Formats: sequence, C-alpha cells, structure tokens
Amino acid sequence: MNKDKHFKSGFVAVVGRPNVGKSTLINALIGDKIVIVSDKAQTTRNRIVCVYMDEKKQIVFMDTPGIHKPKHKLGEFMVKAAVDSLKEVEAVLFLVAGNEKRGPGDNFIIEQLKNVDVPVFLVINKIDTLAKEQILETIVEYQNLYPFEGIIPISALEKDNIHEVLDVLEQVLPEGPQYFPEDMITDQPERLIIADIVREKILLKTREEIPHAIAVDVDEMKQRPDGTTYIRATIYCERDSQKGIIIGKKGNMLRELGAEARTDVERLLATKVYLDLWVKVKKDWRNKSGMLSEFGYE
Repeated sequence: MNKDKHFKSGFVAVVGRPNVGKSTLINALIGDKIVIVSDKAQTTRNRIVCVYMDEKKQIVFMDTPGIHKPKHKLGEFMVKAAVDSLKEVEAVLFLVAGNEKRGPGDNFIIEQLKNVDVPVFLVINKIDTLAKEQILETIVEYQNLYPFEGIIPISALEKDNIHEVLDVLEQVLPEGPQYFPEDMITDQPERLIIADIVREKILLKTREEIPHAIAVDVDEMKQRPDGTTYIRATIYCERDSQKGIIIGKKGNMLRELGAEARTDVERLLATKVYLDLWVKVKKDWRNKSGMLSEFGYE
C-alpha cells in the first residue's frame, strides 16, 4: 500500500451504554467480523483493538464494554475499562441508539466526556428504524447536553453513512506513524477470538435462559498430522441448571453450538477444525478476582 506523505493515525474510543451497536459499528468500519455481536447487553467484556487502514490513515478503534451500573466484580472491571479508554485516545465516538430514549447510562457517559479534551463525535445508530423527524429530535436533545465536534446519524447494520465516520476522523487525527502492520486488523490472540466466537453462539442460541453467567476458555490448540486444527475449549457457567441448558437434551444444544462455532473458527483460521467443547460449573465466578484474571478480564 502506497502511503500518503501526510499519513494520519491515532486511537479512537467507541463508547456507549450496552446494546447500542458498538461491536456492529466496528465490524462495519473494519469490514471483517472481529468483535462478537449479540442483541444482548454487555457482549463485549474487554477493550478490543481493531485496526482500519488505507493509504491516507490508520485508525485504531478501541471497542469498549457498555457502560452500565455494575452488579458484580466483572461488571466493575468492564466499566473501568471503558472509562479508562477515554484517557488514551485522539478522538471519541459516543454511540447512542436512536430508537431508544436517553437513559442514566447515556447521562453518565456525558458526565465522563466532560473530562475529555479530544474531539468527541455523537454517532446516532439505528436510523434505519427512524423517521427523519425522530432523528432531528435526537440531534437537538443531545446537542443541548454537550459541545460535540460533530453528529453523524448511521445504521451500523445497514452500513449507512459508515464512510462519513471514517472521513470525519481523518480530519481530526494528527499526522503520525503506522502503529500496526497493514495486514493486522486486531490485537486479540487467536485463542481469545475463538473463545469469543463460542460465547457468541451461546448468547444467540440460549436467548434469555443463559444471560452472561458464562465464560469460555481455550485450553488446547494444536495442529494434527492430517492438517486439521484440534481445539479443546471449556464453557464455564455458574449453576448446574445452566450447564444442563447449554448441553441440552441428549447433548443436542452443545452439538449445535459446536457446529456453528466451528464454521466461524474455520473461516478465521482458514483450515479444517475439530472443536471439542466441555461444560463445567464454577459457582459465582463473576465475583472472584482469581477467576476473572484467569479468563483474561483483569
């Protein structure tokens, strides 16, 4: 790639309350599925770095956990990770769902933004579900709360106005180095991405029955002589009843989860995969610092 002599680069935090579409937006911006997407709150648990690059710029997006009132140590860690990210960036995208009323989480984020001295853009998502009058009402409401550098209505799902986000960031980012190689789109190790793929399938398949009491750990990953990759992963839940739901009648649910996850993992690794899933109970793991550290959350 031939870089422009006035090449621009920088780090951009994507913040918002849970379930407003942060991960969907980043996947649309990067053009590749890196962060897991679910219609449930708190899907993202770590700050995930995703990299966009063209000949003029490299933008390093930090997808943060949704800012919410924490109910356990995992929640406290997630909120701290999101707020801390505001101190390390050249710009901030504050994402709100245009089809939802402003809530306490949005107000809390706006208060945090008052301590930020970099450009902040309001990104109004889900405009594909709104009339123009509703979009204008949302713009006016938020304009009165904070002096945003700009306001961009988008649909992350339909990829409407996505290039507008990249264009405004290019305008405010400083000239700088290429932080990451051209072919790198995330800083997440393969094992973490694979664990997140499995977790995504559980969130999608089990719906309300198993909310966020699960963690996935990849225990073993090795190449076999026949060229396939063997992956053994353990799904941790907090109660025996949750374990039963994940395994399902005669193991049907676990087989379905494994088949769907394997398809995505094979696409990621570009090789045939044997995915060996196990389910274990770790009571109240979200409140245990040792377990949080073991799962990479601290």
